[in-house]
Amino acid sequence: MPNFTDVAALIPSLSTHLVEGSDAELAQAVMMLMSDAEIVSVLAETATLTKQVEEIQVLAAGVVAVRSRRERGHLGLSQSRGHRSAASFVQNATGSSKAEANRKVRVGEALLDDEPASTGERSQPEDGQTRDERPVSAPWYQPLRDALRDGRLTSSQFDAIQRGLGDPPEIDSEGQVDADARAAAQKEAREAWARASEHLVSEAPERTVEELWQQARNIRDLLDPDGAEERFLARFEKRSFRIFRGQDGQKRASMVLDDEGDLFLETLLAAGLRPRRGGPRFVDADEKDQAASLADDPRTNDQLAYDLMMDVLRAGSLADAESVFGTRQAGVRLVQTVGADGNAAPIAHAEDHLVSVPGAVAEQRICESGVVPITVDSCGNPLNMGREQRLFTSQQRIALAVRDGGCRWRGCDRPASYCEAHHIDPYSEGGRTDVDRGILLCRYHHMTLHHGRWKVTRSGIGDFILHHPAGETFAMRPRAALNYAWGGIGPPPKRFRPVS
Repeated sequence: MPNFTDVAALIPSLSTHLVEGSDAELAQAVMMLMSDAEIVSVLAETATLTKQVEEIQVLAAGVVAVRSRRERGHLGLSQSRGHRSAASFVQNATGSSKAEANRKVRVGEALLDDEPASTGERSQPEDGQTRDERPVSAPWYQPLRDALRDGRLTSSQFDAIQRGLGDPPEIDSEGQVDADARAAAQKEAREAWARASEHLVSEAPERTVEELWQQARNIRDLLDPDGAEERFLARFEKRSFRIFRGQDGQKRASMVLDDEGDLFLETLLAAGLRPRRGGPRFVDADEKDQAASLADDPRTNDQLAYDLMMDVLRAGSLADAESVFGTRQAGVRLVQTVGADGNAAPIAHAEDHLVSVPGAVAEQRICESGVVPITVDSCGNPLNMGREQRLFTSQQRIALAVRDGGCRWRGCDRPASYCEAHHIDPYSEGGRTDVDRGILLCRYHHMTLHHGRWKVTRSGIGDFILHHPAGETFAMRPRAALNYAWGGIGPPPKRFRPVS
């Protein structure tokens, strides 16, 4: 078993500062004396090493899973060691959580070349062929396997994308029974999923694991709008609310939320707790006082959320926005693209959190709430919405939310409702309050920019560029879901349909 010094030797930025026999305590003391640049190098090198070690671990987990399959019964690897499943054995062997062990098993199985792909079995060897010479139909997630093996993806990113996209639907050719036509249609669907996985691999360096999963789900809905409708309705059918008494005698409640209910509750809580959660600063004096009062409230966030929900239930349809929420009325805003031909996209997305919903949901809400039309270009940049004044108007804020999807700072997942509009050209220096010269930043990153001497620039309607005080630059890319919303990704040809 390698000791600490052996492992540290694999980290060049650290190994040069250590001597034989060094332990973790000495390494910590050494790192406290390192420069910022050296510490960043240590972190990057350990991340690379961790990826390589984790790949070996997930491969081992996959082999454990294969050798523990149900057909092996009590002779399976995990079962013979007293565990019900491969995940249980891996959890015990690695000291990881149940969720982490399940992920390692899933990814390990997907990486094994000799296992059946989700889209077809590896064929049996013909006479004279060796096992490795059998023809193989590569699975749709082959780009994910390649990216994991060459270090472009972590196993967590691999799992998030694969689970988010799910398998392509089984295709049946309308009006045809020809097996070749059906096979061609299925191949077309697999290729669409493979291209989607390639897109998400390219997005991975700029996205959190959670965002990759959400955007993979959004893309799946774009590729399979019929399936999206079915999944939406299935989740709607599972909605429930239950009140029960716990063992301590206190009443409790449990909810299973459908998509719209989830968005509505998230919006209610965001509106009521935004000052506690790092939402935008308020300009109006009364709003400032209300926000400060909420921040100083001795109740926990969970207690505040409970009291808020009870206030909403009591107030019902007559709720007064100011007395309940302290600021603006809570509400879910949906964004749906409409092409030049006037046809609406089959999938819409929520302005906050970018959750995709069937287009029929947006059409239903239009009947209740109306629309705010915004003309955008092919990249989602709003056109003809600029207004020359000090503060961005409510319409301009909508336009920024549609274009940015939330805070544009690298790695930040704050939704649009938690953001402030930043002038990239300082207003005090003659900058205009135009949409194409504004960008959404959460409160924390807005303050970081102003107080840390960062700067944002933009050439025309190109990418926003974030400038570090030391001179390093980063592209501030919009959320992945928006790239696809404006990018023209559509469902498979209409002549093919999923089997119900």
